[in-house]
Amino acid sequence: MLQGKSIAFLLAPEGVEQVELTEPWRAIQRAGGTPRLISTRAGRAQAFNHLDKADTFEVDATVDQVSPADFDGLVLPGGVANPDFLRTDQNAVRFVRGFFEAGKPVAAICHAPWTLIEADVVRGRTLTSWPSLRTDLRNAGATWVDEEVVISTDGPNLLVTSRKPDDLKAFCQAAVDAMVAVEP
Repeated sequence: MLQGKSIAFLLAPEGVEQVELTEPWRAIQRAGGTPRLISTRAGRAQAFNHLDKADTFEVDATVDQVSPADFDGLVLPGGVANPDFLRTDQNAVRFVRGFFEAGKPVAAICHAPWTLIEADVVRGRTLTSWPSLRTDLRNAGATWVDEEVVISTDGPNLLVTSRKPDDLKAFCQAAVDAMVAVEP
């Protein structure tokens, strides 16, 4: 299904919700794709199980070493600190915006849409997120809905969003489907 496709997973150096990284990562691998861990800093990224430190993960490249042209799609895992850090990093925001400009699929879960807001790519789109982002998304011009998974086709690319770890099964399937739907 995803044979030959490389999918970027963008993380801050710490703060990603571990299960929101590992479950989509495995789904991309099971579908035959190659996930690559991209961060704002080289080394290892510290994941969390909610507020408790969990595992660390080796970074494959930093955002200043790659471009959206190197990938077929992008996954943005959540966690509160992860997207909050990413949205303050100009290289990370530019990297995210580049996927939209290129019409490539993007999947974002939980708090990850904060980074989408900063990249100014949610205006006119329908999406979901962790409920506390509802007002932020509406203020950025999006239509927010409380659904397990939303597949938005009302923009230049497929955008898959989900609310929380409980939605991971549906999110992973929709993310893989979105990555498959786009020609390399």
